[in-house]
Amino acid sequence: MIADTSKPLRLEDAALAVGVSTATIRNWIKAGNLRTHKQGWVTVDSLALLQIKLGESGRLSKRANKSLKDTHDHDGLTIQYLKRINDTNVSLDKVADEYEQALSDSYRNKEGIYYTPTTVVNDLLKTSDGVLKKTFCDPCCGSGAFITRAIELGFQPENIYGFDTDPVAVELTKAQIFKITGYNSKNIVLGDFLDIASSKDCPSFDYIYTNPPWGKKITKSKKLYYSDLFNAGNSTDTCALFFYAGLKCLVNNGSMGFIVPEAFFNIAAFESARRRMVSLKAERFIDYGKPFKGLYSKAYGFVLRQTPSNKTDVVECSIDSTKITRDLASFAINPKCIINSYCEHESASIIDYLYSLPHTTLAGKASWGLGIVTGDNDRYVSEANLLNHIPVNIGSDIKKGSILDAKRFIPSDLSLYQQVSPLMFFKADCKLIYKFISSRLCFYCDQEQRFFLNSANMLIPNRDIGVSGEQLCDLLNSDVINWIFKNIFNTHKVLRSDLESLPLHTDYFKIHKSFKESAYLGYLGITIDKYGAYRIKK
Repeated sequence: MIADTSKPLRLEDAALAVGVSTATIRNWIKAGNLRTHKQGWVTVDSLALLQIKLGESGRLSKRANKSLKDTHDHDGLTIQYLKRINDTNVSLDKVADEYEQALSDSYRNKEGIYYTPTTVVNDLLKTSDGVLKKTFCDPCCGSGAFITRAIELGFQPENIYGFDTDPVAVELTKAQIFKITGYNSKNIVLGDFLDIASSKDCPSFDYIYTNPPWGKKITKSKKLYYSDLFNAGNSTDTCALFFYAGLKCLVNNGSMGFIVPEAFFNIAAFESARRRMVSLKAERFIDYGKPFKGLYSKAYGFVLRQTPSNKTDVVECSIDSTKITRDLASFAINPKCIINSYCEHESASIIDYLYSLPHTTLAGKASWGLGIVTGDNDRYVSEANLLNHIPVNIGSDIKKGSILDAKRFIPSDLSLYQQVSPLMFFKADCKLIYKFISSRLCFYCDQEQRFFLNSANMLIPNRDIGVSGEQLCDLLNSDVINWIFKNIFNTHKVLRSDLESLPLHTDYFKIHKSFKESAYLGYLGITIDKYGAYRIKK
C-alpha cells in the first residue's frame, strides 16, 4: 500500500509502486480510473484508492505479486550455481535444469534463455560423416546440449568451440566436455558471439549449430549496428542477427542448424533472413511444435549448407512423423518468402499457378481501420441498450457473408475509449468487416454503418479495385481464397499484410454477374477431386 498520498507520482514511479507497466497506468488514466496532477504525473490518492479497489478483487494483487516473484538476485544465483557445478555428487544435467528454473521469467525473456531439449538437439544435429577433423561451434552454448551431441557424433573436443554471455552456461559446458572426454577445454568462452563475429579476424567453423536467443532485449542502436554490419535487411531480431553472424563465420559448404521461433518462418520482419536462407542449399525444415517449458511459441528448425542454391534443389520438410519434399525455389515465390513447409508440393504448385493468373491485390487499394478498443470492457460494454448507448458487434457475430444482430452496447461518446478509428470508417456507405482472430477468412459487407469492437477489423476498398464491396466480400470468403490463405499463412490472426498479399481474380466478374464457387473454379481452371483436393485442369 502507498503510505504518502500527499505528493503526486510520475507515471513510471506509479507503475513501479503497484507492479504494472507504464502503459497500463496510461490506460487507467484514459479510462478515468486515475486522476492526473499534470502531464506525466498522477495523484497518489487516486492510485491508492484504485489499489484498494482492485486489490479487493484480487486482480491487481495477483499482477503485483507476479511482478515481485518475477525477479531474482542474479549475482547471488551465479555464485551459487558456479559452486554447484563443481559438486561431483550432483549430475550436471540436474544442475542445468535447476539453474534454468531458478531464473525469473522476465530475465529469461529479456535474455532469451530457453535450454534446448535433448530430443530436439539430437534430431537437428545428425551428421557423423567425416567430422573427425572438422570444427564445430555453438554460438549460444547454454548448458552444452549441442556440444555434448557433437562429441557423441565424433567431433574432437579440441575442435569444439562455444560462446555464451552467461558464466554459469560457460562453466556448465566446460564441465560437460571434461566429464565426457577428460579434456579441459579453453575454447568455451564467455562472450557475445555477435561481437566476436563483428571483428575483422572473426573465426571460421565447419559446423555451426545453436538455439539462439529469441527476442533478446538489446538497444535499437546495437540492432541497427549489427544489421548494417551483417547486411541483415529488415531482420533485426536477435535470432536473425545470430543467423547472419553465423553465416559470416561459416566456411564455404559448411553446415548450419538453427532452432528459431515460428515467426522466423512466416512474419514480415524476418523476410530478409528467409530470402537469405533459401538463397543457400537448405536441406531440412522441421516443425518442433512447442518444446520449451513456459514458452507458448512454436519452434522450427532448419539445416543448410553455405553454398548457393539452384533451381533443382529440394528440401525435406518434417512435421511430427510426416516428411514431405518441396522444391526450394517454391518458397522464394511465396508472398514475403514465407516458409510454408507444411504445404505439400502439389499444393504449392497450385498456389504458384493461381498467382500466375491475372489478378489484383488489396495492397494500396483499400483503407484500413481497427475495431474500438474501450480499455475497460467491464465498465463500458453492456448487454442492455441503455440511454445514449449504441449497438456494437464483435468478431464472433461475423459469419460468412452475414452478421448477427448486435447484443452489446457502449456509450455513444467515442472520446471515452482507448482507441477509435476515424468516424468516417464506421459511417462509410460500404465497408468490409472481418474477424481478426480466426484461422479462416470471414468477411461481411456492411452498408448500415455498424460499430464494432476490436475483435473485428475493417477495410474500405478503393474504387479502382474494379469490383463492388459485395463482390470483393464474396471473393475473400471463397473456399479457394481461404485455401490459399491457409496453405501460405497458416495463422489464427488475419493480418492486413497477409490480406494485401492474396491474389484477387476480379476479372471473374467481367464474365459472371454473381459469385458461385463452382463457376469461380471453372474460371480459374481448377477442379476438386474425390478427396477434396484441388487439381489443375489438363
